Amino acid sequence: MRRAIAVVAGLVVAASVVCLLPRWWCGREADAWFRGDAARVHGLAEELVAFEADDDRQRAAGSGALDGMWGLLAHQMTAQGLAQVVLAHPEWRGRYAPIATRAATKSLLPQMRSVFTDAWHGEDGLAHLDSVHGHAYLSYSALALGMARLVDPAFPPDLAEELDAIVAALERRLLAAPTALIDTFPGEAYPTDVAAVAAAIAVHGRATGADHSAVLAHWARQVRAVQIDGGTGLIIQRMGVDGRAHDAPRASGTGLAAYFAGFADRALAAQLANAVFGQERSVLGFSAVHEYGHGHSGPGDMDSGPVILGISVSATGFALAPARAFGHRDLFTRLFRTTDLLGVPVRSGDRLRFATGGVIGNALLLAFLTSGPELAR
Repeated sequence: MRRAIAVVAGLVVAASVVCLLPRWWCGREADAWFRGDAARVHGLAEELVAFEADDDRQRAAGSGALDGMWGLLAHQMTAQGLAQVVLAHPEWRGRYAPIATRAATKSLLPQMRSVFTDAWHGEDGLAHLDSVHGHAYLSYSALALGMARLVDPAFPPDLAEELDAIVAALERRLLAAPTALIDTFPGEAYPTDVAAVAAAIAVHGRATGADHSAVLAHWARQVRAVQIDGGTGLIIQRMGVDGRAHDAPRASGTGLAAYFAGFADRALAAQLANAVFGQERSVLGFSAVHEYGHGHSGPGDMDSGPVILGISVSATGFALAPARAFGHRDLFTRLFRTTDLLGVPVRSGDRLRFATGGVIGNALLLAFLTSGPELAR
């Protein structure tokens, strides 16, 4: 009898360890990230500084640099993350603000938008700001530049003029669109990209004092009226500029849109965030986000990342940003445990990186783990 009790007790202890140890280990730094601990933030920021320095060397050598859509995203999010770090830690302005500007400037290189130029039959959106076409992808460069301009006292005047022109073109197009949808590819509008347009316009207003309230109000109204699925609260991933759905309501697009919306309309951002939080699935203290809204299903793609049993890798990472920005500590902790488990954080000297995500994953996580768009105010 005693032996049986001992065996049962041993099994209970073993099961407790198996259940609780991973939860503790993967969540041990979650609170520090939620609080914006300087050591964690500095380590990841330095990893992105090293990326930009290596990218400079590769460009000077004429080979090996990251270009295309992934290059655009990596440099944009690096600039954005470093600017957020400066807003939270003004004492690091001298270190990170110039690099934010350099990263944002690279996002304007023609090779970063070649896939979009090809899709528009050779029409380069930056070279045709008077075009009637949407070219909503310009928002990513514009937002990165606006954040850099907000924190960098030495932001170049010629770059400021170029940014002013891009924002003016995006504002004109957005105001002219009854649905507040402007296309990224011909006939294809992504509400997430348009949320980035709104964010770029809003940050431009903070950096310059320009009044963009009319266009931002128009955008927010039409997001609620046209772009959000009434049954799930999630935004529809792809649409026509006429407001017709080309895809399902999905959490990956909604999570990233919630992050961008935070710069432009906090109430709308909270609404989108709550819809994403409703997609949370939690097991043993680890959380992930279900990609498709109730009643919808589909495969993964470059937006969602792999979708496994309905769970989206990208949506799970994107949800970190609004969870932190809106103060959901417990949810942030559960999501961070999953990020830590899958991301494999590695320290090297004063640098910190998440090994499995590569440079794009690290750039995204710098932006999301330092999120709090209200800081940009």
